[in-house]
Amino acid sequence: MGDISKDIQSTFPSNKVKALVNIKYTANWIESHQNTFFKPYGISPQQYNILRILKGAGTSLKVQEIKERMIERAPNATRLMDKLCAKLLIERLACSDDRRVVHIAITQKGLDLLNDIAKGAKNDILKNLTDKEALLLSELLDKIR
Repeated sequence: MGDISKDIQSTFPSNKVKALVNIKYTANWIESHQNTFFKPYGISPQQYNILRILKGAGTSLKVQEIKERMIERAPNATRLMDKLCAKLLIERLACSDDRRVVHIAITQKGLDLLNDIAKGAKNDILKNLTDKEALLLSELLDKIR
């Protein structure tokens, strides 16, 4: 098992400071693993999040709705969607009621990519946790927010 004190060779003035540093350190560690995992698929974790949001919605969504549902509220969400559009993973649909509004829909190619990713996905990041521990961790993180 890892120990943040040993991993970064530091001591902490309190357990709360240690916990906060550990959360940030672990978030960075997870992000690094995700970047490595998604690289062969040609997308970023943020782009994956957009594809999952669209698949889960089951219908097209306004750009603002997608931004609000994102795990990491990226100020560059429009640019992320531009890249997904260029890869034909999503498409823009004009709104018949308001020309200024654009809806985004996932394409079949985007759905196929999600299926490929699901086949290659492993829950290795949380492999050392029991289901009960995972639930507790989730509850504690919710409590922080």
